[in-house]
Parts: sequence; structure tokens; C-alpha cells
Amino acid sequence: MPDTVVTVQNPESKPGKPGVENGNVNNIFSWVEINYNYFKTLPGILKLAQLILGIICLALASPARLPGTNWFLFVVIISFIATAIWSFVYLLSIREAINFPINWVLTEFFNTLLLTVLYTVAFIVQISAWSRPYQSYYRNPNIAAGVFGIINAAVYGTGVYLIFSDWKKSRTASTVQQQ
Repeated sequence: MPDTVVTVQNPESKPGKPGVENGNVNNIFSWVEINYNYFKTLPGILKLAQLILGIICLALASPARLPGTNWFLFVVIISFIATAIWSFVYLLSIREAINFPINWVLTEFFNTLLLTVLYTVAFIVQISAWSRPYQSYYRNPNIAAGVFGIINAAVYGTGVYLIFSDWKKSRTASTVQQQ
């Protein structure tokens, strides 16, 4: 009886790209694909603006001299970390590479909506904490941090609108495909 040899190839591995061949892993990060083009789109530009405005808010409000600034800095840092994570998700094309049952658009929508609300509360607290007539060297930079917080809250709000529009389009497209 003749022996039958079956060769199985990974359908996702492309010639010239490292991947899994004959059970050996040539490169663990073969699924990573750098996507710079996302940051040329309006949502990508908004994410970069959120990160830059967050750094400006951190620089102007640090160190925290009043209790309201502690809350403001907490929100700025949490927002910065969350936005940096979402930026890496898009930069490394993690959404496309991971097949988890996650509605990515809806998850990002609620995350950005929460950050918008937190930023709105934080800039109100920051400006009200420093609006009293202090004769302090730190008053003007902290009020400026609150103003940049207003701008960043508006940028996050714009991101919420764009993500909601994207979610609505994806729902409409999936409804049309099912019919």
C-alpha cells in the first residue's frame, strides 16, 4: 500500500512573510501589521490631538497644588492611557488580527463617551478650583490647563460623534446584507 503524504499550509502565511511553517514558529509577531494610514484619517488625527492636548494639560497642571487639580490630573492621565491604548490598537491593526467576539466600535464608543464626560467634569472642577482670587504663581498655568481641558473635551466629543456615525453605518450595512 502506498504512503500518502499530506502537506498542510497556513492559508494566512504569504510568500516572503515569516509565519508558521511545518509547526515551527518563525516569528511570533507575524500578525502585527503597522497601519500608519489610520492617522491620516479624521479619527486618527483626533486621537493624536487628544494625546497632544493631554500632554499639554499634564504639563500645565502638574504638580497638583489644589484638590481639584488632583481630580483633573487623574482624568487626564486615565484618558491619556486609554487613548494611547486605542492608538496602538489601530496602529498595530489589532482589531483585524484578534478574532474575539468584541464589538470594537461600540466598545470604543462607550470608552470615548465616558472619557468625554470625565473630561467635562474635570475641566469644570479645575477652572472652578483656580478661579478664586489667589495670588499665586501657579494660578495662570492651571487655568490654562482647564482651558486646554475644554478643548480636549470638545475633541473627545467630536470623536464620540464620529464613532457613533461609524457604528450606525456598520449597523445599517449589516442589516442590508442580512436582507
